[in-house]
Amino acid sequence: MGLDDKISNKSEDLKGKAKEAAGSATGDDQLEGEGKADQASSALKDGVEDVKDAATKIKDKLTGN
Repeated sequence: MGLDDKISNKSEDLKGKAKEAAGSATGDDQLEGEGKADQASSALKDGVEDVKDAATKIKDKLTGN
């Protein structure tokens, strides 16, 4: 995973946590839901990047790189 991707995903996760906390504190269910969705999106992107990294490592081992 590239550094830019890691930073972007972490930023999205933190933004989601802030939205969820603000929504919970103010009783705004929509904002809280948006925060949870942002966090889920970030986690999904991290998972995809992990799979890509693993595939690259396997390819490198098979090709001797």
